[in-house]
Amino acid sequence: MAKMEVKTSLLDNMIGVGDMVLLEPLNEETFINNLKKRFDHSEIYTYIGSVVISVNPYRSLPIYSPEKVEEYRNRNFYELSPHIFALSDEAYRSLRDQDKDQCILITGESGAGKTEASKLVMSYVAAVCGKGAEVNQVKEQLLQSNPVLEAFGNAKTVRNDNSSRFGKYMDIEFDFKGDPLGGVISNYLLEKSRVVKQPRGERNFHVFYQLLSGASEELLNKLKLERDFSRYNYLSLDSAKVNGVDDAANFRTVRNAMQIVGFMDHEAESVLAVVAAVLKLGNIEFKPESRVNGLDESKIKDKNELKEICELTGIDQSVLERAFSFRTVEAKQEKVSTTLNVAQAYYARDALAKNLYSRLFSWLVNRINESIKAQTKVRKKVMGVLDIYGFEIFEDNSFEQFIINYCNEKLQQIFIELTLKEEQEEYIREDIEWTHIDYFNNAIICDLIENNTNGILAMLDEECLRPGTVTDETFLEKLNQVCATHQHFESRMSKCSRFLNDTSLPHSCFRIQHYAGKVLYQVEGFVDKNNDLLYRDLSQAMWKASHTLIKSLFPEGNPAKINLKRPPTAGSQFKASVATLMKNLQTKNPNYIRCIKPNDKKAAHIFNEALVCHQIRYLGLLENVRVRRAGYAFRQAYEPCLERYKMLCKQTWPHWKGPARSGVEVLFNELEIPVEEYSFGRSKIFIRNPRTLFKLEDLRKQRLEDLATLIQKIYRGWKCRTYFLLMKKSQIVIAAWFRRYAQQKRYQQTKSSALVIQSYIRGWKARKILRELKHQKRCKEAVTTIAAYWHGTQVRREYRKFFRANAGKKIYEFTLQRIVQKYFLEMKNKMPSLSPIDKNWPSRPYLFLDSTHKELKRIFHLWRCKKYRDQFTDQQKLIYEEKLEASELFKDKKALYPSSVGQPFQGAYLEINKNPKYKKLKDAIEEKIIIAEVVNKINRANGKSTSRIFLLTNNNLLLADQKSGQIKSEVPLVDVTKVSMSSQNDGFFAVHLKEGSEAASKGDFLFSSDHLIEMATKLYRTTLSQTKQKLNIEISDEFLVQFRQDKVCVKFIQGNQKNGSVPTCKRKNNRLLEVAVP
Repeated sequence: MAKMEVKTSLLDNMIGVGDMVLLEPLNEETFINNLKKRFDHSEIYTYIGSVVISVNPYRSLPIYSPEKVEEYRNRNFYELSPHIFALSDEAYRSLRDQDKDQCILITGESGAGKTEASKLVMSYVAAVCGKGAEVNQVKEQLLQSNPVLEAFGNAKTVRNDNSSRFGKYMDIEFDFKGDPLGGVISNYLLEKSRVVKQPRGERNFHVFYQLLSGASEELLNKLKLERDFSRYNYLSLDSAKVNGVDDAANFRTVRNAMQIVGFMDHEAESVLAVVAAVLKLGNIEFKPESRVNGLDESKIKDKNELKEICELTGIDQSVLERAFSFRTVEAKQEKVSTTLNVAQAYYARDALAKNLYSRLFSWLVNRINESIKAQTKVRKKVMGVLDIYGFEIFEDNSFEQFIINYCNEKLQQIFIELTLKEEQEEYIREDIEWTHIDYFNNAIICDLIENNTNGILAMLDEECLRPGTVTDETFLEKLNQVCATHQHFESRMSKCSRFLNDTSLPHSCFRIQHYAGKVLYQVEGFVDKNNDLLYRDLSQAMWKASHTLIKSLFPEGNPAKINLKRPPTAGSQFKASVATLMKNLQTKNPNYIRCIKPNDKKAAHIFNEALVCHQIRYLGLLENVRVRRAGYAFRQAYEPCLERYKMLCKQTWPHWKGPARSGVEVLFNELEIPVEEYSFGRSKIFIRNPRTLFKLEDLRKQRLEDLATLIQKIYRGWKCRTYFLLMKKSQIVIAAWFRRYAQQKRYQQTKSSALVIQSYIRGWKARKILRELKHQKRCKEAVTTIAAYWHGTQVRREYRKFFRANAGKKIYEFTLQRIVQKYFLEMKNKMPSLSPIDKNWPSRPYLFLDSTHKELKRIFHLWRCKKYRDQFTDQQKLIYEEKLEASELFKDKKALYPSSVGQPFQGAYLEINKNPKYKKLKDAIEEKIIIAEVVNKINRANGKSTSRIFLLTNNNLLLADQKSGQIKSEVPLVDVTKVSMSSQNDGFFAVHLKEGSEAASKGDFLFSSDHLIEMATKLYRTTLSQTKQKLNIEISDEFLVQFRQDKVCVKFIQGNQKNGSVPTCKRKNNRLLEVAVP
């Protein structure tokens, strides 16, 4: 029986409150308690209107199966319990059906589950959109881009084993049917400082550990790497291994994902070579040296690492070594070269490593975009997925946290604006009066950071570009002067500070009052990190690399394109990126997922209320609920509202026949709900206070209980009546069946009794007849026995006379028969194996069986040889016949023969039928080709060799040009008279032709081949088959060869060869051709 589908509403079987808008009373404590209650019951998703709150469970839950996907597919947002699939489905259907571009903003701190949330969104969209080979390929490429970006952009931190150290925004493009066409990925602020230094308990980016753990030995040797993590200074060792993480398997996953996305093999190898170069950069160390002029300079301690880096990247070692020791400053037409001390050299090394890795990551993103971009130019619908770092408040907050928190301020600003805009649009659409909502506008904080005149980023850029001595302290002084009166800025020296005498606010820090709380920033490193300076000498050295990828990463190093203009700072670049992102988001319909981390231990079933409270504050969730509840807390379409509450009014129960709005009006009037508590829109009912909704739910619950009691009463009555009628009917049926059974049983007993009596009578009669027959039989047997004894006595008397005369002969024959029988039985158990080469045979037990023993051995051997031969196919028999023929012709005659025994005779060494190069040659030959091999034809004039194709058919011997395939000579087999060769270990042989024949006009042929034995054997057998005459095979170290009108002696001698073990042929005079054999 199929399982009945259960449709549940957001309000049915609620654990806590499924939508925080309905929470009563609303405060921080009840908000956290509601989250905790749902978390304890594995309900990790909660709504704030259309916003989804996701609490990381740190364990696998059975709520993402294909069945769940189908359950949430094409369903109303509030129709089922809160789930990330509901938001994904709402966004996808709005994009597909209403032609609205969507964006899904996923925020939260590290470890809150943002990356997993983005994967779930993408997997849901991939599951519900169209099918087809091309669509599936696009979906697979979009999904497989994640493992690549995670390997190069994620790392283990103290808060998360797979923390995204960059911001990612992906635009997924769809066609008019809602099928994916491609995508575009944008990345923001990769934490490249992690490449050279990691906090305690954290790791570098995953790819370094995956490469060393999962790469083959061959690849590691090629990249000049070792598997030991401790060999590399850039890798932290205290947390190199992560429990539950298989770096080797992940490396194979990344390589497979790169292949699916579209990376060519040489591109993947180039990327890994850059990763290896970054690793090895960390092993370069410097030592101080003093120059004659008193200046300090640095030298590389061990140049072996530098040499290997240069071999990997294709950079001249001296160029890179100079770039680490000197810095060239260009101003107009002047160049000034200064030496670098040890600290500056280490700074240059780390800057190069960070820039190299950061640019590689940007190249990877662009390369993935090339693969996944839409191939068609039709109008596209777009769904954006933003997975970006959440608000960060650490013990030590630096430039990175400042930039990240600035981004979150902008996201909060657009969140409030778009939420209010969405509320206002719905009120206008439903013709509900819009009331002004008071909320905190964080635009003043954004202005403090991004103002082009006196914003913090503008002043930081101005300080970085100012001539003279620029330090973090001078930057802080400037902030104290310009921002002193700002209400959201505090420092120890600012006029606005209320902590002038409080030592908790250090001199080298400033504090900003963000929307999420106050954050204290350490000013140290702001100027350097904003400059993001890479010395021009290093850029130029990288551009000179022969490694194509590395050269493309440093275009500014090209001397022909030297730009003395200072590159934009990191802050200004990020500000421009954020502005572009905000502009992009404002053109789309927003959907929000707020991720919360329940504890710092990455453990399941632990809910740290203080930690969650901190996240609720800086995510502004309570502010979000207040904005949502400022007007009407709950709204619902008239049809589902009437369907849910119609049982509360007699006029609407059980069926309302008029318009749904009229039914809701009748219902609310009947329940006497105050008019100020609700308002009627065009298509929805708006309820102001959650208490009103809960009152409706309580009334519905009570009414459902009453209805359930009524249904139970009616059902029980019907069940009892049905049961009585069934029992009555059953009693009649049972009585009828019992009476039938009783009569049948009585009949069976009577029948059985009659059969027993009959059987006894028949048995008595049978026994009587049997006794009579036995008596007659015994009488006959007695007569037969007496006659047998009498005849036996007579025979024994006669035999006794005969036996006394022949007893010895009989005993001898009997004994001999027993010995032979025993011999054959023993032979049966001692038979050797069926192998023809097995020489074993049981020993002879008796001398008189010697001839029999030998004959039996001969017969057994012949029999097992026949059994062995019967296993061969016709082709194998032919091969063995050729091998046997070769043995008879060359064994103990030709020194080359033993090496040919183990080589199978293939014949067609040139695949003429398959090679298009020889198509012309194949068409010219109509007969079956027995042998096709390239041989060296010896020139008659100088003894040099020329490559020719040697072809043997059933009737002819042909020679063809190896390059063109043109037939040079054709000799009928009847014109071949003899084949001559030496007895030594060489491949020379001469084919003698019949004098006076047309083929002999140019004389005999002298060849050299690696398959001499096979060619001579096949030529011998083919000639014998066609001419019925044996071909003469002459084996001699001297023989005559007819060259045109002259006879030349071919002589084989022993000699030391300059070119190894290859025999050489040399023309000594007109009558002698000498072959030197090693």
